[in-house]
Formats: sequence, structure tokens, C-alpha cells
Amino acid sequence: MGDLPLTDLCLRMGDTCLILAQRTSEWVGHAPILEEDIGLANIALDLVGQTQLWLGLAAELEGKGRSADDLAYRRDQGAFRNLLIAELPNGDFGRTLMRQYLVDAWHYPMLKALATSPEPRIAEIAEKALKEVSYHLARSADLVISLGDGTPESHARMQAALDDLWAYTGEMLTADDIDTALAEAGVGPDLAAIATAWHAHVDETLARATLDKPASGYMHKGGKHGRHSEHLGYILAEMQFLQRAYPGATW
Repeated sequence: MGDLPLTDLCLRMGDTCLILAQRTSEWVGHAPILEEDIGLANIALDLVGQTQLWLGLAAELEGKGRSADDLAYRRDQGAFRNLLIAELPNGDFGRTLMRQYLVDAWHYPMLKALATSPEPRIAEIAEKALKEVSYHLARSADLVISLGDGTPESHARMQAALDDLWAYTGEMLTADDIDTALAEAGVGPDLAAIATAWHAHVDETLARATLDKPASGYMHKGGKHGRHSEHLGYILAEMQFLQRAYPGATW
């Protein structure tokens, strides 16, 4: 497996967790009710924990003497491999919940497939994260259903969020050369199977939420190859400030 792009897989999983955690944590102290404030903070912490594992393994695999912290805090925008949907601004609470659900519906089958990988370190991390993400998916799906099938205003906001975010869902379900190589080696999942599971879950959830599934159309892509929106730069400016200003600083 020495020639397989395992580092890319770890970076894609870890960077998506890290950037989504950074976005989600922006709600701490601002969520509409205390329970949601705590819930979003816990999800962000779970994702940071998963980031530590994925980027730690990526650092080992690249063999350049870097650590998970180095990869998180000392890379420039073009070196990040997160999905574009993770870096989008939070918007209102409904948009944040819809983004979380759309990512969770991809994250769960990805981890479930990776937990069976013959590469033991990949399988170990996926198995460890699967329980947390199972909870994330159940929670976000319930909230999408409650708000979609709620008041006229909550329904309208959830539909607007879904319509706006839909063009960012294709990237997570479409295989590139790296995904194909990993799948053919049996190390990574077949994204066609992930797409089937994702659509099945989303179809059921949206039906219960009385939300209309957008027609497939143009899909943004590029995050997995380091081509990002302008939003990632602002996230990194805030997230990396301390280590950029005071290299090696610790608590």
C-alpha cells in the first residue's frame, strides 16, 4: 500500500472535520437556546478530536517530521483538502443545521466503509469516530425534520438553506483519481455506494421534513484539490493567528 495516496485520504477527512469544527464553534455563546449552544459545542469538540487522529496519521505517513498541530496551524490555504461545504459561512441557524445534516449524511457511510478498510490505522480511526458521527446524524436529521415540518417561517428557512447548499453536495459524492485508486485497492470506499446511501437517507429525511429536494445541477468542486472559496482564508486567519504570531506557543 506504499504507493497509495493514503495521506490524501487522511487530509481530506481531517481537514473537513477541522474546518467544519471551526465553523460550528462560531455558534458557541450565540446559539438560540442553551441546549443547542452546548450541543453544537460538543459536535465541534468531537470533530476536533477526529481531526487530531486523521491529521496525526497524515503527518506520520508523509514522514516530514510534522505533527497534527503543524498540519492544522502551519499550512496555507492551498494545502487544505477539506470539502467546500465545510468552509461556507454559517448563515442563520437553519442553514447551519442543514449544512451539518448534509455533511453528516455523507460522513456516516464514509466512516462505516472505512471501518472495514484493510489498512488497520484507517479502520481504527473510522471505528472510533463512527459512534460520534452516528449521534451527529441522528441529531441533525431530527432537527431538519422538526424545522422543515414546523412553522411556515422555519419551513421557508430550511428550504432556502437546502436550495443554497445543494450545489456543494456533489463534491463529497463524486470520485476523482485519488478516490478511485483507493477504492480499487479496497482501502477506501466506492463513492458511488456512498452516494446511494447518502441519497437514500436524504430522500427520507426531506420527505419527513416536507422539503423539496432540489434538482441536480451545477456542482461546485475543488476543495479536495486545494482550490477553495474566499471564506477559507478568513477562517485560517483567525484559527492560525496564535501559532503564526508566536510559533511553538503552548498553554
